Amino acid sequence: MQPKRFAFVISDLYGGGAQKSLLYTAEGLRQRGHQVTVFTLRERIEHRIPEGLEIVNLAVINKATKALNTVLVEKWQARQIAKALKAFRADVVLSCSCDRITRHLDHHNLHFWVKGDSSAQLHHSPKRDKAFGKQRKFYDGRNIIAVSHGVEKNLLDVIGIQPSSIQTIYNPYERQPFLEMASEEVSLPFDDYFVHVGAFTNVKRQDRLLRAYARSGVSTPLLLLGKGETEAEIRQLVTELGLDNKVVMLGYRTNPYPVIQNAKALILTSDAEGLPRVLIEALLLHTPVISVDCPSGPREILTGALAEFLVEQDDEQGLAQAIARMESAPVEIDERHYQQFLAENVLPRFEAL
Repeated sequence: MQPKRFAFVISDLYGGGAQKSLLYTAEGLRQRGHQVTVFTLRERIEHRIPEGLEIVNLAVINKATKALNTVLVEKWQARQIAKALKAFRADVVLSCSCDRITRHLDHHNLHFWVKGDSSAQLHHSPKRDKAFGKQRKFYDGRNIIAVSHGVEKNLLDVIGIQPSSIQTIYNPYERQPFLEMASEEVSLPFDDYFVHVGAFTNVKRQDRLLRAYARSGVSTPLLLLGKGETEAEIRQLVTELGLDNKVVMLGYRTNPYPVIQNAKALILTSDAEGLPRVLIEALLLHTPVISVDCPSGPREILTGALAEFLVEQDDEQGLAQAIARMESAPVEIDERHYQQFLAENVLPRFEAL
């Protein structure tokens, strides 16, 4: 294929899965011979940047623009982005997590890369209709890439957008980098354990996890990796459930992979996801997974033999039973369980844009 010039636009590289998957995709395309630049809108970087991947900070999000926060400011920001894209001569532009600004761009091959399921996140919110209206304004008549079939379906059927085009493209992964990161030495309080990796926020539902874990009666300890606003509540619940000797909170780690690789299983209990990368990354390390069937993504990951460990979202008893089953008879993971997410099968979809 003729090399293309790919531009990725994102607010920053600080935070969770959207930022990581963008970096993996950008680096994967670069390694396949394409010219790739990641344009950030402010200087906030938390993730490891692949050597050789160009990151350009356009610095269009700052205290002044955040204070004003008007459509005129958004259009000014978009003009600065457009200048950078023109100078780069981008063939393909992918906007991620900054669509409020990039909706004002007029690039001929602009795609909005939607990684979350806001319909699930706003299920009980009074702001739901207003938020959906904004998304229709952003995405109607535009090109959309959904991170999972569940996200695509909800954009169309629940939010009601009418895009110019829409397709699902999974996040691409290569196994070797994860194996290398997982090889780093790590000191842990237990040799055998379950693990949960995720921000301490209401949507990740560590409360659901802790109640089910307590109900399961397993002897295998549980490690929690993450940080966030609900940390104090989680610590309190650990104590209330009498789990202080079995549950350890290890904080946030830029490299969680040694912990994931050595776990008996990774558990996900969120209310909403897009395509939960932590499940796929665990499988790449041949670590079994347990997940609630939240929208969107887990149902597309836990297939075949793994479906036994996909539990109805609010079924804490079922989740407890899945944890107990995994303790007594862990599933063996091989390439069949993650083949659809490998870069060699996914990146050609981006190259075809």
